[in-house]
Amino acid sequence: MLDKTLNPAAFEARLYEGWESAGAFAADPTSNARPYAIMIPPPNVTGSLHIGHALDITIQDTLIRFRRMQGRDVLWQPGTDHAGIATQMVVERLLAAQGIDRRDMGREAFVDRVWEWKAESGGTITRQLRRMGASLDWSRERFTMDEGLSDAVREVFVTLHRQGLLYRAQRLVNWDPKFQTAISDLEVESKEVKGSLWHLRYPVEGEPGRFLIVATTRPETMLGDTAVAVNPSDERFRDLIGKNLVLPIVGRRIPVVADEYSDPEKGSGAVKITPAHDFNDFEVGRRHKLPAPSVLDAEGRVTLEEIEGEARAYPGVSEPDVLSSLHGLDRFDARKAVLAELERLELIEKIEPHTHAVPHGDRSGVPIEPRLTWQWYVDAATLAKPAIAAVEQGRTQFVPKQWENTFFAWMRDIQPWCVSRQLWWGHQIPAWYGPDGQIFVERTEGEAEAAARAHYGKDLPLTRDPDVLDTWFSSGLWPFSTLGWPQKTPELSRYYPGDVLVTGFDIIFFWVARMMMLGIHFMGDVPFKVVHIHGLVRDERGQKMSKSKGNVMDPLELADAYGADALRFTIASLAGPGRDIKLGRQKVESTRAFTTKLWNAARFCEMNGIAPDPTFDPSAVRTPLARWLLDAGNAAIAEATAALESYRLDDYAGALYRFTWGSFCDWFLELAKPVLSGPDGAEKSETKGVAQHVLGLILRLGHPVMPYVTEELWARFGYGPEGSLIRTPWPEPAVVPDAEAARAELGWLTGFIAEVRAVRAEVNVPPSVTVPILLQGASPETMARAARWIEPIRRMARATEVTALDGPAPAGVAQAVVGEATAMLPLAGVVDLAAERTRLAKEHAKAEAEARKHAQKLANPDFIARAKEEAVEETRERLSTAEAEASRLAAAIARIAA
Repeated sequence: MLDKTLNPAAFEARLYEGWESAGAFAADPTSNARPYAIMIPPPNVTGSLHIGHALDITIQDTLIRFRRMQGRDVLWQPGTDHAGIATQMVVERLLAAQGIDRRDMGREAFVDRVWEWKAESGGTITRQLRRMGASLDWSRERFTMDEGLSDAVREVFVTLHRQGLLYRAQRLVNWDPKFQTAISDLEVESKEVKGSLWHLRYPVEGEPGRFLIVATTRPETMLGDTAVAVNPSDERFRDLIGKNLVLPIVGRRIPVVADEYSDPEKGSGAVKITPAHDFNDFEVGRRHKLPAPSVLDAEGRVTLEEIEGEARAYPGVSEPDVLSSLHGLDRFDARKAVLAELERLELIEKIEPHTHAVPHGDRSGVPIEPRLTWQWYVDAATLAKPAIAAVEQGRTQFVPKQWENTFFAWMRDIQPWCVSRQLWWGHQIPAWYGPDGQIFVERTEGEAEAAARAHYGKDLPLTRDPDVLDTWFSSGLWPFSTLGWPQKTPELSRYYPGDVLVTGFDIIFFWVARMMMLGIHFMGDVPFKVVHIHGLVRDERGQKMSKSKGNVMDPLELADAYGADALRFTIASLAGPGRDIKLGRQKVESTRAFTTKLWNAARFCEMNGIAPDPTFDPSAVRTPLARWLLDAGNAAIAEATAALESYRLDDYAGALYRFTWGSFCDWFLELAKPVLSGPDGAEKSETKGVAQHVLGLILRLGHPVMPYVTEELWARFGYGPEGSLIRTPWPEPAVVPDAEAARAELGWLTGFIAEVRAVRAEVNVPPSVTVPILLQGASPETMARAARWIEPIRRMARATEVTALDGPAPAGVAQAVVGEATAMLPLAGVVDLAAERTRLAKEHAKAEAEARKHAQKLANPDFIARAKEEAVEETRERLSTAEAEASRLAAAIARIAA
């Protein structure tokens, strides 16, 4: 007998261990079945499951389990990413707690220590994925620094270099002064900072007393200025174009250049150009062939090594010892010192408060610096063209389609991709340098030595490039490196390209685009046919989750509290394509009621002697109730299948919920109770047969999103051995005789009872009170139906009788239209209808006022422009809720006869 109370903790771990040990998740490259493959976005090996992972996993596992039940040969490829900077940071912190600095250890010992950490602690997130029910083929688990994946990385690097698509160059990068490495745009987050805008006077050479005012938020970088730019259309500065200024403090002569980059409406209209320390300035410098001296070192300290000063007697030029005193100062200390010197030289025109976005390293938390360094780059523009064409031609489709525009916008304006990082943990770049700086890019050190021998005519010592590759470089190979490439494996030919990639919009460029570029270039085909883009998980008010707001939700804690199935179903029910999810604890709690409802329905069936019957034939049913339920089951199968095939998990969850809770529990079981409790006979046998058949159908329909409770009930009820539901075929529609007639008959009955219940609820008729129902304008067929179903109408609609009304309606009735008839409940003496009408009118007026308030707010352009996106969306939802409530109350008022 099923336990009285659903307790997911009693079976979740047992079922998962059973699936995994039985090989239920395993792909079979020798199978004749059609393959279906999803490559998991590899979580960081340092990671811990967060709510975004829970969304990702729910979508992928639901699709995977659905296709597995359809008989496909499913591969859900698991693995983790070595996460260069994140992992190095974790291990450095552990060492620092022991008083150890990695630089004292040396590179080899440090990397060995990282591998030790990975072996001890790096599997946390994979254990947590199991907790969520993720049916990944763990026998194929990969790590981006496995030897096989490392082979793929070296092969791609060497091949791209030989094809001229990967090269070394000096360009600006995002530089993290704390970690002393280049970082990707994805690892940069902008923070609003309250600062100042300093308006500085730059003396015009040869025109004593004349200055060009330059506005800046970074006075410390002025030491590296090589020009000042003005807009060519700006009349204020036209006569200065081509003249020179004297750079304050330094004394270097710098030109005034005309460039559209300078906006006459911003600041002073004149922009200082520091090519080595600003991305926009770098491009201006390239256009005007300006020098680019660096004035900040790797740690963000002032360096004067590339500065050429002209310490001569000129207004605004400091003495040599003043300039030299800046050397070695931290950038923020240098800012104070530069400003103090400018103040002394009377070269500060004015200072304005200024709030602006400052890029910070997302892990270090310090402001990043644009820095001019030698790095390795991939010619992304060349690789992007075939990827753009693939999406244009529909070989890879985005769901929702509008994300293609984001993909195109990024790809058509793509810049060279910096793939080198100044770290120790990662794939070390396979490049060696000769004594004269000659570069040898080879797969192995031996091949590099051979190439150097051929070049120099003798053996000479080589030095390997100390940098490692950007994590996105190796993860960009994920769809084919995990399948054994560069070897030609059976898995590679069978599971590439994959069917769908599930990911968030925030990494379309950083990961999706790079997989597209590298997959097409090396495999000759797209890496996946569909890119399913989901939104963010926000809190119930629509705010982004963050630790600082205290609104972060732990999916593991929710799974422990309510069961993994309840969390998964909640996420699925909210997961419309591309739409952000508003998730609150209350929603998960309410979904637990759904899993509990399913459990209780199964227990009710068990208590009524309902058991699996392999001889049951749906096409032989005769009673309208049984035929109606089977027909509704067919509709649920069609709706759920179509929803999953179009990545509409919300529609799938909705179809499952409506059929399970509505059709099966609320209607069929309630209507069947008298039969099930009555004497044995053909009707009872048929009712039991259809009940066990449809319960099994529900368990199969629900398994992809609620794997645990459905698998437990499947075995406990006797539909199959424990752990067998996962590979049980997806349900097919049954042949239902006279389905249309049954649909019309039960559709009328359920609609009639539902309308009567709604009327009673709206005017507050106590459940204990029974009243007659009068039908005005009813056809003979309707009256016959009422007679046939009088017992459930009495029981479920709390009615004494149903009679025809030929004359006018009596006073004091509440009414509802059901088909061609009007159902009237005589409530005079039972309910004060006048008072109810007054109450409903007040509530209606309140709802309309609420709707007007939100509508006026949304009609205000200032609100739309200035309010946060989540506030605007919340107002729209409140308007929709208020309008719906006003409509409901208007209908309720109309039901009470005057």
